Amino acid sequence: MIIILKKELRLNIKAFLVWSIVVGGLGMACILLYSSMQGTMKDMADAFSNMGAFSDAFGMSTLSIATIEGYFATEVGVLHSLGGGMFAAILSIAILSKEEEGHTGEFLYSLPVSRNMVVAAKSLGVVILLVMFTALCGCLYALGFTFLGETIPVREFLIFLAGQLLLDLEIAGICLAISAISGKNRIGLGLGITLLLYMYDIIGRVVPSLKEYLFLGPYSYANASVIFSDGDISVGAYVMAACVLVAAVAFTFTYYDKRDLAS
Repeated sequence: MIIILKKELRLNIKAFLVWSIVVGGLGMACILLYSSMQGTMKDMADAFSNMGAFSDAFGMSTLSIATIEGYFATEVGVLHSLGGGMFAAILSIAILSKEEEGHTGEFLYSLPVSRNMVVAAKSLGVVILLVMFTALCGCLYALGFTFLGETIPVREFLIFLAGQLLLDLEIAGICLAISAISGKNRIGLGLGITLLLYMYDIIGRVVPSLKEYLFLGPYSYANASVIFSDGDISVGAYVMAACVLVAAVAFTFTYYDKRDLAS
């Protein structure tokens, strides 16, 4: 199991570095741009806060982008949410199916390891990479605050990162289940699921009749504008996330162990 885990980490280390540096670096760059835009930010904040549905969708009706907290939540928060979700989808959507598509499973499953052991090792590799991704991005954002001379809102910042990690794990769990079902790389489907879940959250914040169902999507509890405005996040959202994650992982272990793999 350890050998399989090390192999997965080695194979995905470049993707991890690229996504972490790109997402975290862009987020830090956005933070550093705040000082140069601060002079005109007040007028922009007033304009954006009165744009009706657009303001509600991106949290500009509850947060002012003229403040560093509001700016971080509306700019960096969206960037990290989408970037982290897409990285989680790409990482896990082919983690199992690649063995079948590349015919490497013929060798892997001839070794004295069970399928459940393989799934466990690969799943653990995904978790480790997502934790490292969140930690590295968080460090880059913190550096941005430090270079800017601004105080980090520690409580909200940590809640935001924890929510983003849970979001990434939930998307990874869903994509892991798809990888167990499919014998091919479905990267397009994985990215589509991420974008669909994000759009569900955006639309749900605009359409009044959908607001009470926001908890069904992972972006509801990871929304930076809600976290940094001290808004209430439904406990049901966390419960739903835990249920989806557990169900997806349980399905993956059960289904993949009994599935006939193509030779």
